[in-house]
Amino acid sequence: MRNKKTGLVFFPAFDWAISPTHPEREERLLYTRDQIFEEGVLDLPEIEEYAPRLATIHDIARVHFCVPRVQSQVTEAHLIAAGSATLLADAIVHGELKNGFALVRPPGHHAMRVVHGNRGFCNINNEAILVEYLRRHHGIKRIAIVDSDVHHGDGTQDIFYHDPDVLFISFHQDGRTIYPGTGFPNELGGPGAYARTINIPLPPGLGDETFHYVVDNLILPILEDFKPEFIVNSAGQDNHFTDPLGSMRFTARGYAEFTRKLNPHLAVLEGGYAIETALPYVNLAILLALAGHDYSYVREPEWPGTMPENPERVARVQRVVEQLRNVWENRDRVDLDKIFGAGTFFQRRKHIYYDTDYIEEEQLERVRRCPNCPGYITIDSRADHGYGHPSRVFCVSIPFTACGACQTEAYDAYEQARGLAQYQFVYLQDKSTDTFLAFDRDKDQEWVSEGPKVGE
Repeated sequence: MRNKKTGLVFFPAFDWAISPTHPEREERLLYTRDQIFEEGVLDLPEIEEYAPRLATIHDIARVHFCVPRVQSQVTEAHLIAAGSATLLADAIVHGELKNGFALVRPPGHHAMRVVHGNRGFCNINNEAILVEYLRRHHGIKRIAIVDSDVHHGDGTQDIFYHDPDVLFISFHQDGRTIYPGTGFPNELGGPGAYARTINIPLPPGLGDETFHYVVDNLILPILEDFKPEFIVNSAGQDNHFTDPLGSMRFTARGYAEFTRKLNPHLAVLEGGYAIETALPYVNLAILLALAGHDYSYVREPEWPGTMPENPERVARVQRVVEQLRNVWENRDRVDLDKIFGAGTFFQRRKHIYYDTDYIEEEQLERVRRCPNCPGYITIDSRADHGYGHPSRVFCVSIPFTACGACQTEAYDAYEQARGLAQYQFVYLQDKSTDTFLAFDRDKDQEWVSEGPKVGE
């Protein structure tokens, strides 16, 4: 590993924006590009740049139920952002690289399993697509995602909430003070994946010292216990002290030190909207840390020096860390029936707001509580776009390690929903066979997509 390089894919998507004045617009990475070239980073022998590639439509369908179809929810820029992450992952798994940085946009960590439109600037979830790609193409089972964005990674949490083989950790500004209003310590995963979701909400105004207290005393010990085969960092940078959308006080050097400690296989850019005062320096520092290069000279022009932290807020974080350490250490001794009930299915109702596209979605999610596998999931989703009739769809997701009984029940649920007139579209996602089905009632037509076998 000592002689291997850090891979970089830089895709700023200069031709894609939500709107000309939106934070997620073309020039978001313009200054980052200039900084990387001015510093001569790409000339370093430890770093190798790769050309981006496109993800396939099936790569997306393996993760998302896009309504009505994948092609209606993504642009070429979305496919390149997701595909660049899988490209670097291939090189890492094959031993060509020691790690990588997908410095790409559009972002993705707010995109949930069902996609009716754009929310939180995201249409598809780059990290989730990467995880399922690793499982299908490389047989990697245990994966950890650590999300360092100022906003809770609610989409990634939603997708893996019932998956015991994916550990999702998110530290973010307290959801009571920022979008999307979620990510609290009691959100710990479903009955088959309890404590595989860990959320650390941080009070506004805290900086590097508390940031690294959480890393050292909670995140790293949990990762050591979980022993993932592959670590992904959802590398959001809007915790920076100059970011216009957040209220945290992290620095570029703090991010670099975090990257050194976490030692992820792959970092994938998420948020960060201080395009001149933060992104060029944070991205540079992360890249240098991944490459094992000196980052001590990286400092923002507006760096204010040591920033004092509020003792009461620090103490609050320390209590949360202690609480979550206790949850993790006792995760196998919990009476799950007391938390989730003793029924055959666990269900939860969710209200989801698409802040970018102004869509209101109501979901009923049910997961089969199976003693032999994580259980299949069904989702009854109704979306109001503010015009015309609401759309209603039914989705079935079969996990990668599904047992035969759950697979049979899931296909039966799909066929039953096809016979119900209230659903305009019915979808089935069988991760165990890498098969995707979609039924369009108006056209009375079924689409079938099948991916390659494991190892292809």
